[in-house]
Amino acid sequence: MLIIIEGWRFLPHSYAIANQFQLLEMLKRPQLEIYHQDMPYISKSWQPVTGLFPPNSETALRNIPNLSPQKLADATLRMYAPFNLNSSRAHRTATFACTEWGVVTKSIIKGMGIHSFGKAHVQSDTIIITPSHWSKEGFIRSGAEESRVVVVPLGVNPNIYHPLPIDQRNTLRQKLGIDNYFIFLNVGVMCNSSQGIGHLLKAFAAIVEHYPDTKLILKGRDAIFPSKDSIAKAGKAALTDPEMEKIKSRIIYLGQTLSFLELAQLYQIADAYVSPYLAEGFNLPVLEAAACGLPVICTRGGPTDDFTNPNFALKIDSQLQTNHTKDGETLWFVLPEQDHLVELMQTIIEKPLFREEARKAGPKWVVQNFTWKQVVDQLLDLLIPSLKLSRPTFEPIIM
Repeated sequence: MLIIIEGWRFLPHSYAIANQFQLLEMLKRPQLEIYHQDMPYISKSWQPVTGLFPPNSETALRNIPNLSPQKLADATLRMYAPFNLNSSRAHRTATFACTEWGVVTKSIIKGMGIHSFGKAHVQSDTIIITPSHWSKEGFIRSGAEESRVVVVPLGVNPNIYHPLPIDQRNTLRQKLGIDNYFIFLNVGVMCNSSQGIGHLLKAFAAIVEHYPDTKLILKGRDAIFPSKDSIAKAGKAALTDPEMEKIKSRIIYLGQTLSFLELAQLYQIADAYVSPYLAEGFNLPVLEAAACGLPVICTRGGPTDDFTNPNFALKIDSQLQTNHTKDGETLWFVLPEQDHLVELMQTIIEKPLFREEARKAGPKWVVQNFTWKQVVDQLLDLLIPSLKLSRPTFEPIIM
């Protein structure tokens, strides 16, 4: 069976990350003949990055051949932006896509070169593969044909994302000089409007008032987004000068591109992961954190409801909100309650038993439900039904 992947590789962007892990899993399937077509990055400033994967995995990714013009595929899967709903030469065409803001935004529609997302989808035969029910609702709200919007979650590689043995974890924390601190962690592009960095900084300022032995690690992506500048703007908007003074020596910012093994170490040395997001398509770092045994604090009501449970995740109370932009666009998001965020951060610090339970429950949950093997099983069932595997259909448990 022949499958064509059109997408991004060698980039620390969520679409490229998902694409590369899926490709590595597909390469394990001897019944598949895989070809990859690299698509242009959406920014000229983005440059290919080496070293994200171990050398053998990176070599395997580079050795995937380009498609011969004579080849006709069973399926084409697109893993890039702007979204492309056009039919392909394959028997089945699918595009991976997300709606963070509860709709397909006007900027995305403009980038696609269309006037109406709903009309474009109805007139095509393309399947939209999206990683969460929150994102699926956004496509339906934008007029997509519901029967061709399918939820397939993202995953993790448990050989990379897993808890460290306690002695190794303690040794690593000592080397980094953080062994006497409680470490909160957040990973992402650091966009305040969607990822709630201002909410996090404000809550952290309240936490250090009573728990001075705490630090906050913020891992940005300077290679593709102005993460450091975004944090500075979020802090200026959210904090008073005394609050900023109070936390600035307790924040560790990392903006450089790390390999996935190095990124996993951040999760492995932290004490809790906190994500008071407003708008996300999936929020993969929450799943990666759980796989590494971290207790998680994340916003209730968004995409993380699909893949978290109370054994390792505390959910911030939120309210579903809409924002009407100047050009008449309506955006949907979940607004986390600030006081409840602070309360849950206190709870995480004060309840070591919950942290210990999460260290076992999170990795077990992820291995049972959200590995890249399971994700690719679902993709192949959808893209090439004749390869249907003898296993139960995935149905996420929404807690």
